[in-house]
Amino acid sequence: MYSKGYHSFAVAAALAASLALASCGGGADSAQQPPPAPPVTVATPLQQNVVDWDDYVGRFEAIETVEVRPRASGYVVASHFRDGQMVRKGQLLFTIDARQAQAALAQAQGQLAQAQATLVNARTELARSETLAASRAASTEEVESRRAALRSGQAQVAAAQAVVRARQLDVGFTRVTAPISGRISERMVDPGNSVAADQTVLTTVVSVSPLHFVFQGSEALLLKYQRQDAGTQTGTPVRIKLSDENDYSHSGTLDFIDNAVNAQAGTIRARAIVPNASGFLKPGMSGNLRLEGSRPYPALLVPDTAIVADAARQLVYVVGKDGTVAARPVQTGPTIGGLRVIRSGIAAGDQVIIGGIQRARPGQKVQPQPGKIEQQAAPAAAPPSSNALPASTAQPAGR
Repeated sequence: MYSKGYHSFAVAAALAASLALASCGGGADSAQQPPPAPPVTVATPLQQNVVDWDDYVGRFEAIETVEVRPRASGYVVASHFRDGQMVRKGQLLFTIDARQAQAALAQAQGQLAQAQATLVNARTELARSETLAASRAASTEEVESRRAALRSGQAQVAAAQAVVRARQLDVGFTRVTAPISGRISERMVDPGNSVAADQTVLTTVVSVSPLHFVFQGSEALLLKYQRQDAGTQTGTPVRIKLSDENDYSHSGTLDFIDNAVNAQAGTIRARAIVPNASGFLKPGMSGNLRLEGSRPYPALLVPDTAIVADAARQLVYVVGKDGTVAARPVQTGPTIGGLRVIRSGIAAGDQVIIGGIQRARPGQKVQPQPGKIEQQAAPAAAPPSSNALPASTAQPAGR
């Protein structure tokens, strides 16, 4: 009995040992199998001609700003406008008491009539003297005296006419009219108050359309524009957005660049002219301006998600023909349509990893799957953004 049980136990132990060895042998074989290559999505960079735009901050200014002052002294009789309304050039704004000016005009007109009567009498006396001189009844000296009297009378008439014109101007100056067309401010003097000629400010008028947008540019950008022959020509297009707007919806053109750089600040003053037919824009408003900073140039674009930050470098992973991942240092530019401009580092035919980049490692094999790089649908005036160049953005050429 004992030998039979012992034999059965030995057989069972041997069988268990064989199974254990078989199990260990299978694990070793599976450990020798390499893991499968991870799948990634690849695509060639999108090629497009783009234009770089530089960003500036500035303010709107009225092209014309006039302080309305009276040309005649006196008491204000009436005002003829509503505060803040639009006025036309020549429109009556204030009336000043004209009685004193009218009295002075009447006096000047009387003096003119007296001078004209004296002139008529001088002509008559000269004609009589010349007739008598012809019959030798008057001397030559008398004729010359009459001629001098005539010239004196003519001069007195001319002087009196000048005085009349001056008094007529004084009467006209009692009607204060708008010097330009635009939007008027509030009145600063109410009827019944006395005003002094050329001193008292009655109100102000600013032109509304078009407006100037004034901004400061750095010397470095000025040098770049001059070397690229871009951004320094009058007529260069600009686009502007207000502080509460998302789109650069206001268009204009560059119309002035100052003739010298500010030596202390290292900046140069420039301005653009912006249509404002609706009058929505107001002088003093601030905004962001985009100025065309380059000529159209061919560029390669990839999604921002395809760019990997490595310390101070920026990398793009590309897949070779054998499926091996390689890291390419790139120089990035602004964004356009949700894609980043790549200035250098990759070629148009490179297979860039645009999906599954977290599974890729340089030198590792991957399973590339074809994809496509497309721009995001956005409004025509949507503001591009730039992380690499915060003062610059880009846009497709021809837009």
